[in-house]
Amino acid sequence: MPHLPEHLLTGYRNFMSGRYPTESDRYRSLARDGQAPETMIVACCDSRSAPEAIFDAGPGELFVLRNVGNLVPPYEPDGEYHSTSAALEFAVQSLKVKNIVVMGHGRCGGIRAALDTNSAPLSPGDFIGKWMSLIAPAAETVSSSTYMTATERQTALERISIRYSIANLRTFPCVSILEGKGRLTLHGAWFDISTGELWVMNRETGDFERLEME
Repeated sequence: MPHLPEHLLTGYRNFMSGRYPTESDRYRSLARDGQAPETMIVACCDSRSAPEAIFDAGPGELFVLRNVGNLVPPYEPDGEYHSTSAALEFAVQSLKVKNIVVMGHGRCGGIRAALDTNSAPLSPGDFIGKWMSLIAPAAETVSSSTYMTATERQTALERISIRYSIANLRTFPCVSILEGKGRLTLHGAWFDISTGELWVMNRETGDFERLEME
């Protein structure tokens, strides 16, 4: 009985016989010198929207944080456990990243859960429900719009949540101070799973603009 699922073992063997030999020097350098990525990506856990694949990134290029709905909570130094805030603190204070990208995606299950107020919790703890309540006011506003289709409401909240997370990033002193000094830039992006299109948030207007292929 293997200690890992067979498809993972197969994938690892393919990695070792294919990609690793071409990047072995890079891995050895990263092991020796440590990581120094310039960009942090806050993305969703969804298996269909892996940042490393979307941006064709090699080892050590991206510092990736993934959670349900690609949300960033507000700054709350209350002594509780804050995984997202801890990763953000490490990226900004220790790795000194120059960019933070909040990347949402189409057909997000977390966003769908936030819009569906009638759905039952997945467990007594209702961890997803509690987590997605971070954007409850926006979800309520979007849900009340009878002039939008269900798909339009979903896409709207997916993009609003990106703006929300960027606003919450600025509640962290380490982020707001460095952004003010021009040493850190915040970005928003939305990935369409069905088409592969990437929509990038205009930092001045907040609008999402489709990235044109050259």
